[in-house]
Amino acid sequence: MNMHKWLDETNKLNTLLSSLCFTDKNRDNIDVDLAFKLWYELTIKLKNDSRTIYLIGNGASASMASHFSADLAKNAGLHTEVFSDLSLITAISNDVGYEHVFAEPLKRRGKKGDILVAISSSGRSPNIIRAVRMASKLGMVSITLSAMSPTNALRKIGDLNAYIPADSYGYAETCHAAILHYWMDLVCKKIDKGKNFTTNRH
Repeated sequence: MNMHKWLDETNKLNTLLSSLCFTDKNRDNIDVDLAFKLWYELTIKLKNDSRTIYLIGNGASASMASHFSADLAKNAGLHTEVFSDLSLITAISNDVGYEHVFAEPLKRRGKKGDILVAISSSGRSPNIIRAVRMASKLGMVSITLSAMSPTNALRKIGDLNAYIPADSYGYAETCHAAILHYWMDLVCKKIDKGKNFTTNRH
């Protein structure tokens, strides 16, 4: 059995992260540093306006949504939400359909000026795509993270779309976590560290 060397793996990740591409809602390319600046500014405005940031994903991406929701709330004092309550998930999935599991509660809670961060390795998950379209109807800003096919549906519908040309879930998820950490760290550096919350990171 051929074993990948660790340096080969880290080099592959470096290549993928260096290939990060952002597009806007018109599908025009945006410089990566400018895109992170825009994302950061949107997040700071959301905090100043006392709005809510929603994070969604399936499987490992759902874990990332919960992880960064918790860290943004604890370390940056943001109001965050994830739709991870088991009763809510099973009720919507059973009564309406799993493709509505994020869009349905978002329809009732989302407001203009809120942000949706949608994470999907394939960029093809129907429930994620439906939620982004609902966010657009509500006047929210949508940030998407996807991988796999460069023509995936999710990449075409957000206001700011981060895409990694990864061809496996492991690479896609690792890169998405790095992107989310970079964004979050930009936001946390801006926040006054003495106000009402701890900045100790786990």
